[in-house]
Amino acid sequence: MSRRPPGGRARGDRRRGSVWSRGRLLAALAVLTAALLLFHRAVPNSVGRLGSLLESFLPWLGLAAVVLLALALLRRSATASIAVLLPVLAWGTQFGGLLRPGAESGARDLLVVQHNASDENADPAGTARALAAADPDLIALEELVAPALRDYEETLAPDFPYHVVRGTVGIWSKHPLTGAREVAIKPAGITESWHRGLRTVVHTPHGDLAAYVAHLPSVRVGARGLASSWRDESAGLLGAAIAADALDRVLLLGDLNGTVDDRGLAPLTSRLDIPDSGFAFSFPAGFPLARIDQIMATAAVGPIRTLPATGSDHLPVAARVALG
Repeated sequence: MSRRPPGGRARGDRRRGSVWSRGRLLAALAVLTAALLLFHRAVPNSVGRLGSLLESFLPWLGLAAVVLLALALLRRSATASIAVLLPVLAWGTQFGGLLRPGAESGARDLLVVQHNASDENADPAGTARALAAADPDLIALEELVAPALRDYEETLAPDFPYHVVRGTVGIWSKHPLTGAREVAIKPAGITESWHRGLRTVVHTPHGDLAAYVAHLPSVRVGARGLASSWRDESAGLLGAAIAADALDRVLLLGDLNGTVDDRGLAPLTSRLDIPDSGFAFSFPAGFPLARIDQIMATAAVGPIRTLPATGSDHLPVAARVALG
């Protein structure tokens, strides 16, 4: 039979501490998680582009709050349980707006679809039919290669009589297209043939729109962090081209190999609106972790959503763009 010391508590109780003294490490981790969510721009990019790496997966820090709460309850720590409210509130501040329903679509909206169709897609015709089934006004595609290009052209032609292809990117439209040209977004370090940007004018029933389709360089995560210098350089070139566009209405569709939180895309996100709701993680298709397929515009972009999987390693994304 155990005996308590004169103070009234067993030694084990003292070691465990009270509900307020336990879980201080968990509380510190909760504060750190909240700080990363709110002040992610303070994380430097000078070493391994750690800031961009964090921002690529920023929404997933919400899972850290769930884990910390479970551990706090397991430890029966009031301090940690209260501290976990900080990352919960920080996540809500950053991403809560994406959970709300978007504004209702209007009669002047354009429905647009963006898809990296993959140069290894074994069923381009089936992919084209799946995208057309959403009944969009515009479809932007990347990684277009012969002979798959012919399948896209033949399958989409009945519903999308206008299309433009430059290099490996293209756009299909229900409305006339004019003035198509390539946009020079190739980083200086790439020496091989590389044509991944185009600009055309879409003549919609509600006025003209400059539409850009782009596929920015891929990024890689390795022992040295995030390798994104070419992607960042290409984003800067694209942002400069959009800033110099003569039309007030601009739409950008593309695989930008970055999320809208990633500071590497700041030359674009600082000039264009992003979807007002929806996460629409698009890559990889088997287990989507991030949305690197983007729809941005000078006009308001409504809720973004993914479409059913195709033969690509990306999911298609769709959104409405208000022409006002």
